[in-house]
Amino acid sequence: MNKTVEDLQRAMEAAARALDFEEARRIRDRINLIRGGANAAEAAQADTSGLDRQRSGAMGLGTSRQRPVPPPEWKPPPKPDLMTSRRKRK
Repeated sequence: MNKTVEDLQRAMEAAARALDFEEARRIRDRINLIRGGANAAEAAQADTSGLDRQRSGAMGLGTSRQRPVPPPEWKPPPKPDLMTSRRKRK
């Protein structure tokens, strides 16, 4: 397995030197899958084009969390009327 990772790292560096960054990205994702426990055949067949990575500059707890997206038919509730809120009723 180490030999495969080393071969992939060399191929990734060669692709980066040739300015083929898309191929280098694909190889990097395959290396990460192999290190995560997948075998070489599974890593070669995996579709990594939809992987979402943490944005640069976003550091701290909870920054890699996905943001909730409301359903399309959802409307926010009406805001309270400031003229009548906090008034005591008689």
